[in-house]
Amino acid sequence: MTSLQGKKILLGISGGIAAYKMNYLVRDFIKLGAEVQVILSPSAENFISKLTLSTLSKKPVYSDFYGENGVWNNHVELALWADLILIAPCTANTLFKMVNGTCDNLLLAIYMSAKSPVFIAPAMDLDMYKHPSTQQNLEKAEDFGHFIIPAESGELASGLFGEGRLAENETILETINSFFDVKETLSGKIVLITAGPTYEAIDPVRFIGNHSSGKMGFSLAEEAAKRGAKVILISGPTSLNVENRNIELFRVTSAKEMFSKVFEFYENADIAIASAAVADYAPKEISSEKIKKSENSLTLELVKNPDILKTMGEKKTHQFLVGFALETHNEEENAKQKLFKKNLDMIVLNSLQDEGAGFKKDTNKIKILTKNETLKFSLKSKIAVAKDILDFIETQILK
Repeated sequence: MTSLQGKKILLGISGGIAAYKMNYLVRDFIKLGAEVQVILSPSAENFISKLTLSTLSKKPVYSDFYGENGVWNNHVELALWADLILIAPCTANTLFKMVNGTCDNLLLAIYMSAKSPVFIAPAMDLDMYKHPSTQQNLEKAEDFGHFIIPAESGELASGLFGEGRLAENETILETINSFFDVKETLSGKIVLITAGPTYEAIDPVRFIGNHSSGKMGFSLAEEAAKRGAKVILISGPTSLNVENRNIELFRVTSAKEMFSKVFEFYENADIAIASAAVADYAPKEISSEKIKKSENSLTLELVKNPDILKTMGEKKTHQFLVGFALETHNEEENAKQKLFKKNLDMIVLNSLQDEGAGFKKDTNKIKILTKNETLKFSLKSKIAVAKDILDFIETQILK
């Protein structure tokens, strides 16, 4: 029996050339025991046949508020029926409407009535996918708590080659199957997670910071909570939010604030995952007024921030302690040094040399290092990476 057995999947197909792939995805969902209700946007009917989808799903396929005999296709009932809503392919147009509250067709009305998790698999041409408005809309969707199945690189309908290609059906199936394949293996455990950047004030307007979005830490928090853990999530400045009631979110700004908040909870934590990108240095003096631009140069004296992870290692008693390392050269050697120097049980390494890894991405490519082994993983969504990390932690603490 698969995790999809008996699950109700509402598949929303918008009008892109990749829509033809949904015939195979519906077939695969059905083979794995799921029920599938297909909804088409009006333009999707130009790319895919209702008859084929209906035959494969064994259900009528809807694209309008009213059927042939004037019967109302109740968008509220359809939304509440679903255990999960998947929009695939999701075009730039449909994505814009979703995050901006436009409700001009049945698919969008169902989406806006949804109570279940929403997964979005974008697909569009390279320049459209890379356009700032699309990237901003994807970030908005994540802020809503939706899950993005990132587009992949490959040959596109335009003849271009690059990002924008719909994730392979295998990837979509694995992501959704993993979402449902959750056992409460961490029930009774307290998991402390740090996420996001820290901002170190220069004056009331300016700060020193970094590009961390917090996506990896928030994905870890959601995954740990799904496994039954009580999660303490301490985040630097980020627009992300959490929905799971097992997550208690504390927002901080500076490294000193994060240090203080971490050690309010660290003593009782069973697992501590330090995924935040904490600033190593902060200005020695913070101006009480905005610094005026008067000279050709400005000199700031910086002082070291408290080393949160090192202090966690020094104070470790029973906690399983996980650090992160983002490196640009000598990656494994530097990560291994950090592992020993800070008394970690494992470290998650990613490299800025790997395409798709690093800050602000929906994907990540990691290696997990312990004192005795190194595991390499392929490029995956941060949701899937969070699962890999917690799967490995469980092999260490649940022996």
